Amino acid sequence: MCGITGWISYDNDLTGRRATLEAMTATMARRGPDAAGIWLGTHAALGHRRLAVIDIEGGTQPMAVEHDGRTLVVTTYSGEVYNYRELREELTRLGHTFRTSSDTEVVLHAYLQWGEGFAERLNGMYAFALWDPRSEQLLLIRDRMGIKPLYYYPTSDGVLFGSEPKAILAHPSVRPTVDAEGLAELITFTKTPGHAVYKGMYEVRPGHIVRVGRGGLTIKRYWALTAREHTDDRDTTVAQIRALLDDIVARQLIADVPLCTLLSGGLDSSAITALSAKALAAEGSGPVRSFAVDFTGYTENFTPDDLRGTPDGPYAHALAEHVRSDHRDIVLDTADLMDPAHRAAVLAARDLPNGFGDGDTSLYLLFKAVREQSTVALSGESADEVFGGYRWFHDPEAVHADTFPWIAAGLSGRFAGSNSTRQALLDRALLDKLDLRGYQARRYREALAEVPYLDGDTGLQRRMREISYLHLTRFVQILLDRKDRASMAVGLEVRVPFCDHRLVDYVFNTPWSLKTFDGREKSLLRAATRDVLPDLVADRVKSPYPSTQDPRYSEMLRDRLRDLTADRTAPVRPLLDAGATAEATADGADNDIRPGAELVLGIDAWLRTTGTSLEL
Repeated sequence: MCGITGWISYDNDLTGRRATLEAMTATMARRGPDAAGIWLGTHAALGHRRLAVIDIEGGTQPMAVEHDGRTLVVTTYSGEVYNYRELREELTRLGHTFRTSSDTEVVLHAYLQWGEGFAERLNGMYAFALWDPRSEQLLLIRDRMGIKPLYYYPTSDGVLFGSEPKAILAHPSVRPTVDAEGLAELITFTKTPGHAVYKGMYEVRPGHIVRVGRGGLTIKRYWALTAREHTDDRDTTVAQIRALLDDIVARQLIADVPLCTLLSGGLDSSAITALSAKALAAEGSGPVRSFAVDFTGYTENFTPDDLRGTPDGPYAHALAEHVRSDHRDIVLDTADLMDPAHRAAVLAARDLPNGFGDGDTSLYLLFKAVREQSTVALSGESADEVFGGYRWFHDPEAVHADTFPWIAAGLSGRFAGSNSTRQALLDRALLDKLDLRGYQARRYREALAEVPYLDGDTGLQRRMREISYLHLTRFVQILLDRKDRASMAVGLEVRVPFCDHRLVDYVFNTPWSLKTFDGREKSLLRAATRDVLPDLVADRVKSPYPSTQDPRYSEMLRDRLRDLTADRTAPVRPLLDAGATAEATADGADNDIRPGAELVLGIDAWLRTTGTSLEL
């Protein structure tokens, strides 16, 4: 998977700036624990940290193609191209020769053969930089769905870039600064494409190429969701989805290192695990290895709420038994979730205090345990966005609200097992200045303006096309970024089969009436995979990623918030509402403060550890 970084400077000779590149590259060490590499040219310096997955011996980076002693192109590359074998065969027929078995070398030769249009031929998850010394041009390229992150920071004579903001912030000329718009982006659940929160920094948008040359920087889109007529009937649609899933899973099971699946017992992860077991059995290997997260006493003491009706454990075990997977539960307790070292590791991985609380910490600890036995994991992430699985897809009030549906459904609090809000403890004057409602409204209008329609789209079908587009271009980015950071912080590569652009494009254009033909969420996915699932799992109602219900967790948050408000040097103090925090931390207080406390504690730790300044 790997971590990448680099520096382009047309006014300087970078061959003597190794120390700076080494410092930037070192920030990516957790993303790539297996090896480090640097390539220095006059105006380009590329850094790489490697997580070896394909061609362990030959895939070292940065990697270059040379001819007659001259470098034609060099790359620092993160990700996987799942169709690299077919591309390699095609390029070989066209006269290219290869010295490794890696997909990285295929990417280099594909660029030499087809120019920057080669990105349209790639199937995979990737974020990489290509430097062409002949034209002195840099290309920053990100996969269609934005599975792998890539940030950039334009300078007066070039650009800095990295897999994560921390790589760019390690450059001596960059100071971590967040203005009012950045703070609004941080607090809201909007995830604006291209927005990096830090002032002057941007994220390469999914499906885009950023081209950097002596004349400046330009941006090109090479893939977008488009509206097309869906003419397949129900049976054909179900069969096509299953055929795509079989192909996708088979491709994503290719690795030269131990591989597993992440299994929650929900429809999405169960389908991936079952299809993986089937594919491995067909090639005479297996069993599939699977992992699930659980909390001490969670199943025994589970209390249903309006978001989670059932605990995961019994369903994960039923699926594991059904496919005979080599299964292990990763059981966490409240002390694990509140351990300052674990919370600090999550913040360091995320670069920003996103406030998911125990959801972030438990994911990080799950991945840390998985990494002890596997290097690659397949996940069911993104099926809800593709097939319409979230409850607010089926809530008329949320669907027809004049904002993002997950905001209308109050997800910012409910994700953390609460009905409170993230901004509950923030200063009222600050919130007025940030104008979060206005910010959300602007971002919502921008998103709606992008939606592609068919002439026949009217009424509910038109609105559900909008809802689908919002999730596939905004909401999914929140969860993909969370999963990437938590997994790469421990050197685990997580693959997301449901983000294959062929599947996304096909289902996006399937009418809403077909997506809900049995009156339930994710009708098409259930129908396409029912034959490999036990009925108990196939018929389970959607339940999101688990959140601890242990009351001690909220009490620990309250204690830490109490300590913070007593600390007059706490950098977050100017942002707080004194009355709200006093009420939340009063003796005997029993109000639910989790989302607000998580955000405040996170912002304080972030400001303390990163030296970020707020320009409000």
